[in-house]
Amino acid sequence: GEDSRSFHVSIQAPLSIVSIGETYSITAVAGGQLILECPEDAVPPPHIEWRRERSPLQEDARRQVLAGGRFLQIRALGAADGGEYSCRATNALGDTSLRVQVEVHG
Repeated sequence: GEDSRSFHVSIQAPLSIVSIGETYSITAVAGGQLILECPEDAVPPPHIEWRRERSPLQEDARRQVLAGGRFLQIRALGAADGGEYSCRATNALGDTSLRVQVEVHG
């Protein structure tokens, strides 16, 4: 059999993306908006969990998980929003994860 995976990271902010192994490195501008996308083309649809610095992400007025977990939106980026973000998509057939290292520059 065959197995293939594709990851799509969608970002709305001036930035640069560098792929380091399975971790993406993103540089974003303070005050902007960042949208991260987790792969979700699995059948059955997976359960998606977002983490920040390896702890479950806490949503608030600026950080929201949208579309059943597929997107993580962070508004009004600040230096404190930098760090490692990851999503894990799990269904009956297995799981996959994506890690993104975010740096915020003023």
